[in-house]
Amino acid sequence: MDFYSFAPIAAVLDGAYTVVTTIATWLAPLAGGASSALAIVLITLLVRAALIPVGRSQVRAEFTRLRLAPKLQALQKRFKKNPELLQKKTMELYAKEKASPMAGCLPTLAQAPVLSTVYALFIFGSIAGHPNLLLAEQLGGVPLGTSLVTLLGSGSAWPGVLVFGILLLIIGTTAWFSRLVAVRFSKANTVPNAVPAEGAAATMQSLSGPLSWLSFLTLIFATIVPLAATIYLSVTTAWTLIERIILRRLLAPR
Repeated sequence: MDFYSFAPIAAVLDGAYTVVTTIATWLAPLAGGASSALAIVLITLLVRAALIPVGRSQVRAEFTRLRLAPKLQALQKRFKKNPELLQKKTMELYAKEKASPMAGCLPTLAQAPVLSTVYALFIFGSIAGHPNLLLAEQLGGVPLGTSLVTLLGSGSAWPGVLVFGILLLIIGTTAWFSRLVAVRFSKANTVPNAVPAEGAAATMQSLSGPLSWLSFLTLIFATIVPLAATIYLSVTTAWTLIERIILRRLLAPR
């Protein structure tokens, strides 16, 4: 069974279709044939603006974890021979301080429904029983429902590939700067004379290096999704980088 044919999901998709086409109609006098692409950009900005409180909570959680670092180190030293008790005490500490070690995942999880909706809007020929006119919309001569992989396999990639090239350059550059900022932030806030972590904490520390490269997976993902989703990804990744830098400055403990 098609997930998007489930009645509640289909209703949401139809509502999203109405929103995108309505905004595109409003923008048509300004953007012409690129009005639907510009509508995706505007919707992305509106979604990210609505998620600012989530981003603020995430950054506050980062500083909370930094504040708790000495206590976590003390727990690791005290219970290093009992990994299960160490994990229990660590979770109790997070609960007491109303913090979460998984807070960094919140913005990504919150955006997942939006990204999946944008993806669906540009892959189906019909939505809720009516033709999907969004599939005829283009940006730079490239249909918004076409992926880079599909475009390259069509035999007529040029000059449409330039559209994807610009967007992928934005995503790749943003991913590089995001990793650089994350590494610098981590080094600047490393607890001196830290006790080597064990158990679950050691696992998280060992993963921190590879996890810093996860932002580059977006670059790969952007080559296989429709152009509309690539536009969304380029805007949201740039927003995330800028938002994180600003919020860390504003919310840093004085």
